[in-house]
Amino acid sequence: MKVKRIEHVGIVVRDVEASRKLWEGCFGIKLGGTEDNATRRLALYPVGDSMVELLAGLTPDSKQAKMIAEGKGGLNHICLEVESIDEALAELKAKGIPLLDQVPRIGHAGCRIAFLDPSATENCLIELAELPAGGAHHS
Repeated sequence: MKVKRIEHVGIVVRDVEASRKLWEGCFGIKLGGTEDNATRRLALYPVGDSMVELLAGLTPDSKQAKMIAEGKGGLNHICLEVESIDEALAELKAKGIPLLDQVPRIGHAGCRIAFLDPSATENCLIELAELPAGGAHHS
């Protein structure tokens, strides 16, 4: 498996718009983009070759809103960019690493993603991502 870089660090926040004040106003990091789906909003902040990804629930029953209600907001996961997610998952399976996603699914900006079971990674949620053809998806 070839890990290329830390693609992003995911942080669960109560409200993306309110959190933008910190990342843009305090740290001076320019917003790379936002993306919504039916249940969550995310904001991406490029920092060097990596990003900070803010995630907030848009509905009370969304995973992120439930995490905030349970006091489990904040640092959520680390995403590693891999050259081939299919090869990475096959290698991890062969090594006995349990996976939350047995096959890749589509994540933000068309990335193919999969999560590893935190029970095998010292309770750290790790996401693997293969970027779509054409490379980086942030400015």
